[in-house]
Amino acid sequence: MGSYVEGKREVTLWIAEHVPDNGTILDVGPCNGVWADFIKTLCPDVQMDAIEIFVPNIAFYDLVHKYRKVYAGDVADFKYDHYDLVIFGDVLEHMEVEKAQAVLAYAKEHATDYVIGIPFEYEQDAIYGNPWEKHLQPDLTPALFEERYPDHELIIQPRADYAYYHRR
Repeated sequence: MGSYVEGKREVTLWIAEHVPDNGTILDVGPCNGVWADFIKTLCPDVQMDAIEIFVPNIAFYDLVHKYRKVYAGDVADFKYDHYDLVIFGDVLEHMEVEKAQAVLAYAKEHATDYVIGIPFEYEQDAIYGNPWEKHLQPDLTPALFEERYPDHELIIQPRADYAYYHRR
């Protein structure tokens, strides 16, 4: 699934207000690097890293030229000391609930804040030869998101089927 454009500008403005000028951001599952494109226009001094599970995306989208560092692997196995912000844009729905909860718990301890972009009630199988594109939580609704992932605050819901949250 490609990420929706709606709401990205507003979330980028939110990020610009919440991340220091020389802050650090980890973009989880960057796909084509759209968050780097948005953020670098408003926050050119922010240092952005990325972790991508589907290694062919790194070369296909030329991610090494969009990020300071690009790591290949599963964020659930990725250990980091600290980021000012972690972006989980269209990521959690690709994980089993318990794994997603563990990834957020780790981020809570190792990041000042994080942003979650999440689609609601969206079924998707593996696409583009990428088995990790399958949605393992296709049943998510705003209410179910709050039940599974409490202590999050809505930033913006630009569409009925998509929202952005950050940790409360």
